Amino acid sequence: NVTRENIQEHSHMVAALAHALAVIRRDVFKKECDPGLCAAAALYHDAPEIFTGDLPTPIKYHDGDIQGSYKRVELMAQERLLAALPDELRPAYSAILERGDEQVRRIVKAADKLAAYIKCLEECAAGNRDFRLALEQTRSALLGYGLPEVDYFLENFGEGFGLTLDELAASDADERK
Repeated sequence: NVTRENIQEHSHMVAALAHALAVIRRDVFKKECDPGLCAAAALYHDAPEIFTGDLPTPIKYHDGDIQGSYKRVELMAQERLLAALPDELRPAYSAILERGDEQVRRIVKAADKLAAYIKCLEECAAGNRDFRLALEQTRSALLGYGLPEVDYFLENFGEGFGLTLDELAASDADERK
């Protein structure tokens, strides 16, 4: 990595992206969606890693046994987090941490992958060639999600994350002409 990212920065990015995807879903595609709930679920999507730490994606998804075991460990960590809360707060945070709504879960997963894609764009723009293959693979995975809000986001905003401020300003000037 040229630029290191901590869990707080990552969670904020995923929350902002989940909110954007939910707004696109609601306002562009006229489908019911709660951007606030999506943003909150995304903000806490990696909260169990407080106890588990982060397991790199290639390991986490290497095979079904590892993936299933890790999901059980994450669930135990999530239950531990909820158990630490006062009784009257558990329902509110349980709804966010458990992400029972399939639509919210899909949007948060897409936002998490979008954050990875943006990280790849930024690393490539900084000259880090190690991220080229990951960039292609991540974009392909995003297009394979079948979520029109993801396609819309990529089409309208995706490449801008790899531009410098000067390039963005030039792009804006070109659009105004």
